Amino acid sequence: MKDDHIKFAATALLAAALCAFALAFPTSARAHAADYDDTRPYNWYVNRTKDHSQPPLGSDLAFIENCGGYYVDKDADDSDKVLYLTFDAGYENGNIARILDIMRDKGATGAFFILGNMVERFPDLVMRMKNEGHLVCNHTYSHNDMSTVTDEAEFKKELAKMSDAYKSLTGEEMARYYRPPEGRFSKRNLDCALGCGYKTIFWSFAYADWDNNKQPSREFAMKKILDNTHNGAVILLHPTSKTNADILGDLIDKWRADGYRFGTLDELCGG
Repeated sequence: MKDDHIKFAATALLAAALCAFALAFPTSARAHAADYDDTRPYNWYVNRTKDHSQPPLGSDLAFIENCGGYYVDKDADDSDKVLYLTFDAGYENGNIARILDIMRDKGATGAFFILGNMVERFPDLVMRMKNEGHLVCNHTYSHNDMSTVTDEAEFKKELAKMSDAYKSLTGEEMARYYRPPEGRFSKRNLDCALGCGYKTIFWSFAYADWDNNKQPSREFAMKKILDNTHNGAVILLHPTSKTNADILGDLIDKWRADGYRFGTLDELCGG
């Protein structure tokens, strides 16, 4: 009988302890969630590799994959080598037209992330992008730092202003892909974009090509890009770059000679 009492007491103590743990855990989880700031600003980056392998995603940015964010095609394998050409286009200086000419002549398509300025001042180029088979995507209307936008209504308004301008010009919906200006974003931004039906497209390779007064040499650019080409790469180029316009035809030929094809963001993001 005494042993039975001891066993009963031990069981009761264990049950009480488990009950206390169960009650405490959700309280702790709620406290942790309350402490998390989804408006924290981030700058997009990837660490380059030296062996043509896909760059790893930093642990501090791993959350993007749960918020509709993409930066590389992780399903790419050696049996089907693929690259995704993406361009951030805010204005024309003669080189966007050259880029489009090259893409047309080479039979290659990509994605152009545009600003409102393109629709307002260069509608003919936007129509060319659409009519020549490229995806035309949302880079916001104004190119402001979206990581500072914490109000969801304000964020949605900026994306809607761009997509509405595109639809007014073309009569069609803009492709539902978003790229944060300057690669600045917060988790709330990505969640809000996803709620609006947008996937957020980052990149696994970019280089300093945006300053028209400090354009890299042809030789430097070719080597930098080819040295960092990897299967499944999402490549960001600025189409206002004279260097990019000078080398793009040769780049496309070299990539194809190395066995690559050019995929679409619909493919990358599963349609």
